Amino acid sequence: MSTMKKEIYQKTVVPALQQQFGYKNVMQIPRLQKIVINMGVGEAASNRKVLDEAVEILSAVTGQKPIVTKASLDISNFKLRKGIGIGAKVTLHGDNMWDFLYRFINISLPRVRDFRGLPRRGFDGRGNYTLGIKEQTIFVEIDIEKISQTLGMDISFVTSAKTDDEGRALLEGLGFPFRKQEVR
Repeated sequence: MSTMKKEIYQKTVVPALQQQFGYKNVMQIPRLQKIVINMGVGEAASNRKVLDEAVEILSAVTGQKPIVTKASLDISNFKLRKGIGIGAKVTLHGDNMWDFLYRFINISLPRVRDFRGLPRRGFDGRGNYTLGIKEQTIFVEIDIEKISQTLGMDISFVTSAKTDDEGRALLEGLGFPFRKQEVR
């Protein structure tokens, strides 16, 4: 599966981007560098089981062991102490990245209820795209029977593009179903 998206990138997306933006050198063509999946679980400060569930979900979805992110400050209003685990994240590179991208676009996104396309406003000005998922149940790897509560996650697609237009063209070439027109 992973090689399919990579082949699409190399055979169709690269020549299309080179023609569209007039790149002289092949190294100028934007490419997907990594995918970062982050689950912030603020409730984990008081309930350790929620963090364990988030780690389990991320490892099932990505096939990699997540890193537990820890609080860097003491905030008494949130009952938060420095060093307590408050989230989990995974960074995907190489074949794992391409495999996750294929499964995300072709299997998980169609399972989103009332899906009308990805919002275009998730770009950061440098060609990287971030979107939020409200429920982890869109991933087929997760057993719905074992879930105690719905947890969301942020998925960031980091590219080597210099502008949002280049990043958008790259992701559209890879098959991202962006909305045709932004609705406000």
